[in-house]
Amino acid sequence: MSQTPTVVLNARAVARTISRMADEIIELNDGTDHLILVGIQRRGVQIADRLAEVIREREQVDVPRGALDITLYRDDLQTVGPRPVVGKTHLPGALEGKIVVIVDDVLYTGRTIRAALDELADFGRPARIMLAVLIDRGGRELPIHADVVGKKLEVAKGGRVDVLVPALDQRDEVVLLDPPGGGSA
Repeated sequence: MSQTPTVVLNARAVARTISRMADEIIELNDGTDHLILVGIQRRGVQIADRLAEVIREREQVDVPRGALDITLYRDDLQTVGPRPVVGKTHLPGALEGKIVVIVDDVLYTGRTIRAALDELADFGRPARIMLAVLIDRGGRELPIHADVVGKKLEVAKGGRVDVLVPALDQRDEVVLLDPPGGGSA
């Protein structure tokens, strides 16, 4: 039995959510001084770019952006296969004294964020690290929480949340897939 998709956020709702998240990031940091947005490959990078666009519109400032590929920092690397595909990590400069906002699409177990923190540590010691996620679906395995959350969802075991972005998916929406044979929690 296949999973039944439910659109949780359509394109307009995604845009409103990202706009609210950008405002919250600005507010939590009393502006944009020393701010860097770092998206986790793949969809976190696109969300970070959209947050930066909103911040540019609101504050007339270009916030530096970077990208992390956490593949080699995963604690389940041995299950990925013999030749994992490693993307690009790029940071816009030294991290010392900066406020780094890690951006990801979905927060679930917390293991991706732990890997991102491990990788960031290899590049320096920021003044502060924050986490912004479009979707928090619960189900944490590690004591990690987001500072800025677009939307919280309760997702049944075996369910899935897909964030679709125009650059990669030609669609702009968040879809909840119920577990096979069951409904959402």
